[in-house]
Amino acid sequence: FFKIHCFHLFLGIIQHNTIWCKQMRHSLYVQNHFGAKLFDICTIDNYNKTNRKEEPMMKKVYLCIDLKTFFASVECSERHLDPFKTNLVVADPTRGNGALCLAITPQMKSMGIHNRCRIFEIPKGVEYITAMPRMHLYMEYSARIYRIYCRYVSPDDIHVYSIDECFIDITSYMHLYHKSAKEFAKMLMQAVFADTHITATCGIGTNLYLAKVALDIISKHTKENIGILDEERYQKYLWHHLPITDFWHMGSGTANHLLKLGVVDMHGITQIPEEILYKEFGINAEYIIDHAWGREPATIASIKKYRPKNESINNSQVLFSDYEYEDAILVVKEMVELNVLRLVESRLVTNHISLYIGYSRTDGGGWAGGSRKLTVRTNSLSVLMDAFISLYHLKVQKGRLIRQISISFGDVLDEVYESYDLFSDIEALEEEKKLQKAIVSIRHKYGKNAILKLMNKQEKATTEKRNTLIG
Repeated sequence: FFKIHCFHLFLGIIQHNTIWCKQMRHSLYVQNHFGAKLFDICTIDNYNKTNRKEEPMMKKVYLCIDLKTFFASVECSERHLDPFKTNLVVADPTRGNGALCLAITPQMKSMGIHNRCRIFEIPKGVEYITAMPRMHLYMEYSARIYRIYCRYVSPDDIHVYSIDECFIDITSYMHLYHKSAKEFAKMLMQAVFADTHITATCGIGTNLYLAKVALDIISKHTKENIGILDEERYQKYLWHHLPITDFWHMGSGTANHLLKLGVVDMHGITQIPEEILYKEFGINAEYIIDHAWGREPATIASIKKYRPKNESINNSQVLFSDYEYEDAILVVKEMVELNVLRLVESRLVTNHISLYIGYSRTDGGGWAGGSRKLTVRTNSLSVLMDAFISLYHLKVQKGRLIRQISISFGDVLDEVYESYDLFSDIEALEEEKKLQKAIVSIRHKYGKNAILKLMNKQEKATTEKRNTLIG
């Protein structure tokens, strides 16, 4: 969650992004539901021997490069420390022992400590440095590393996936630099380390999916931090890999759904008739089937050309604590106002709204909400606010605790498509729009908290505090 929100800001900088295997020391073993060993998939030693052979001929070659424990590595770089020999945690201790660790060093990982642990979960006998999160610094490092890649390849051949991960199409560059795919990957990884002292890992594949899987599953088992996959290797070494959730885009929900069909690994998917998969998963069955075979038709070029048919403006937040019904509606109002300012600033209008509420786990969890099409296409705060308040009262249960709120403006178009109904007071709407534009101008010049409403100063309001955060 934290990385996703930071990534949206990072893109602005770079533009001038329940079946487990028993992992032994030398082998990956497949187990059935009862823990019985079925067969040996492959040994890491055998994989390394294959990996040392000349790479297969590839029509397309992609790299997926990840910066190892990025936030922690940046903090170590700033302190001239080796993250592989230093115990360091990136976390905000002012939030108490329950604060989430955004990253820990590889040294701490080697001790069996989980990367996304909470402070109280770190064994008491372990001494470590605590680094307060510095998101501006991490984004600066990420942009700096992006510029390193641009020394060797065109930005057109780079797809930024997150603040610490990207895909690069190196197909045409291997001949230019007279290097194999692995040699090219090493060149980039060495350039990053020389400039930042941050270690990178890399997956090499004949498509974007295989590059990502090679990074996530294979590279961690090689001394050079590089994994290589084509469709043949994928099917040979990973068709029976467990857990299936190790694979890109294979979430626990999908895995549990497949388990009901008797499928526990990627090979199992290939044995299910496609019509059954389409019946169970709908359109998503297409990528599930492709990925089971190691196929991925999307390219970096096609990603960059993609334009959604319908634009939307979204806003979501996980609340700092559980909120009562009346307190949560205050946050909804704040979020609607922020989204309206985005509409006005971008000269856009909408005629479709969506609201989703996540109930607290302490209150049984679950979701509520819905969507509504308006009779007008507008960016009026009063019109949109009334619509959201009405939808909130209609869909949200009183007496339940709320922990997450998401709102969306759908079917967003240029302001020239603004429309009215018989009850619209056009003069009042124009005056309101002037006020919103003035607020946008003041916020741009003096900061987001330069102008606030009384509701933003209430105890349960979140806008003022969130305006000081990144993402």
